[in-house]
Amino acid sequence: MQKVLVSACLLGNKVRYNGRDLPCDNDVLKKWLGEGRVVTVCPEVLGGLPTPRAPAEIQNGDGEDVLRSQARIFDNAGVDVSELFIAGAELALKLCQEHQIQVAILTESSPSCGSTMIYDGEFTHTKKQGLGVTSALLVKNGIRVFSQHNIAEAATSISQLETKPS
Repeated sequence: MQKVLVSACLLGNKVRYNGRDLPCDNDVLKKWLGEGRVVTVCPEVLGGLPTPRAPAEIQNGDGEDVLRSQARIFDNAGVDVSELFIAGAELALKLCQEHQIQVAILTESSPSCGSTMIYDGEFTHTKKQGLGVTSALLVKNGIRVFSQHNIAEAATSISQLETKPS
């Protein structure tokens, strides 16, 4: 049985920067939880950030650039929190490796978990295309990353992995 990595906030855990969750009421997620497939993660908390915490955004790039040391993540007070985000991404990857996870569902627009969109780094509530740090690291290691808006696609991906001949 393929396991799936899922952002903790989507499962009702109050781990977001503002101390809230972002629950995703989805039948597929409920089924996977019942089957014991879900491995829950909040990379930011794993990396050592508190809840609640100051909002943070990637400046001058995206998660791939952060991993290459070509961009940094700052909170809205100007504190560089890049190393904490990278540490959380590395621990999330380690979880995937331990559980042989090949599919992740992570929270869109997050500087950690965004799979197609992140905020622009200016704290103006403007989004741009790009990967968060954790998503970038997982993708770099061959893990398919989806957002809470693409759970049906993630389910198809898992089905294909499970029916693939060994």
